Amino acid sequence: MTSDAPDDKPGLWRHSGFLKLWAAEAVSGFGARIAREGLPMTAVLLLKAPPAAMGTLAAVGLGAYALGGLIAGRLAGRLTGRALLIAADLGRMAVMSAVPAAALLHALTLVELAAAMALMSALTVIFDVADHAFLPRLVTRAQLVDGNAKLATTDSLAEVGGPAIAGGLFQLLTAPIAVAPCALTYLASALILATLPPTRPGDEPPPKPTHNGPAAGIRTVLAHPLVRPIWLMALAGDFFGWFFGALYLIYALDVLRLSPTMLGFTIAAGGVGALIGASVAPWINRRLGAGPSIVVSGLAMGLTTFLIPLASGAPALAMALLVAAQLCGDALRTVMQIGQTSLRQAVLPLADLGAAAGAFATGQGLAGVAGALIGGALGSWLGPRETLFLAAAGITAAPLIGLASPLWRAREAN
Repeated sequence: MTSDAPDDKPGLWRHSGFLKLWAAEAVSGFGARIAREGLPMTAVLLLKAPPAAMGTLAAVGLGAYALGGLIAGRLAGRLTGRALLIAADLGRMAVMSAVPAAALLHALTLVELAAAMALMSALTVIFDVADHAFLPRLVTRAQLVDGNAKLATTDSLAEVGGPAIAGGLFQLLTAPIAVAPCALTYLASALILATLPPTRPGDEPPPKPTHNGPAAGIRTVLAHPLVRPIWLMALAGDFFGWFFGALYLIYALDVLRLSPTMLGFTIAAGGVGALIGASVAPWINRRLGAGPSIVVSGLAMGLTTFLIPLASGAPALAMALLVAAQLCGDALRTVMQIGQTSLRQAVLPLADLGAAAGAFATGQGLAGVAGALIGGALGSWLGPRETLFLAAAGITAAPLIGLASPLWRAREAN
């Protein structure tokens, strides 16, 4: 260990390796938000995609995310984290360069756009898995919560500013040329990451993974008494969370009669909430302990989701409840996610982190696909508001898995 990574909290501000990783993720985070908003905008504005096609594009992206988790887990066991991060960035740069190029050649169709969305989803999960496995090789265990909180802070800023930047680019450059600048963000990220060391100086080579084979990540997370409940909570949360993903826009626009501008400000409030959550997560983790902070923040976050189906009355009043749900809910969700990520990184062997992260991505992706399909069907049958009440109940119940497990008694990550 060198003085580049001291154990005290201010050390991360003097940790050149972490600062480079932080800068790379900040740049690519804005690019990812531009791509996330820009590709669907291209489908609507340029290709005139109907609602059914938009639903198909969303399903393709979620399916690719789930498949990408399987691939990423295996790749993380064979390549260094830095190499995988750079490869994912360069791949995303190539995809986001190809989309406007195909449009200029009048060769862009919904099929090509769906392929681009699938590749972007898969490459993004590969980047996320590699990042999850790489951070503990770069900083000490004592710095994990603080490091994850700092990364979440810039991610929250990207969530607030990225969609606005995407809208401005589409206003200035039109679709799909507006997505081209995000290719430059991925190139910049890759160049910054190339200056990073593969591990902390003086570290021994990591041992071989505990499990092998396609299901290695699943076996890893199920075998650990603290990681298993986190994984099950994540699957249940994403399943019910995608009820909101399927119905939120319809509910806000058609049932509550919010204008598109009001909806935009409401969604942006979630990014502000996530920023608040990232700033207080280290304090809550120290105050409550690793496991209780995850369970308590998860339960509180679930309760805030009831504000969404409870919203009614004049659009301004309904918007106020949605904004409160976005602010409080996203703040608490960020606290929970930072706690979950840091605990997994602390208790699992370094060699197993990539496979475990892949298992989380795959499980959550598949749960999201099922939740979106079932939530959409229930919304047509029961109505959006009634279905969202069911979703809120499911999200609130998910942390009870942790309450009934050893996670609740885990005050420290060890």
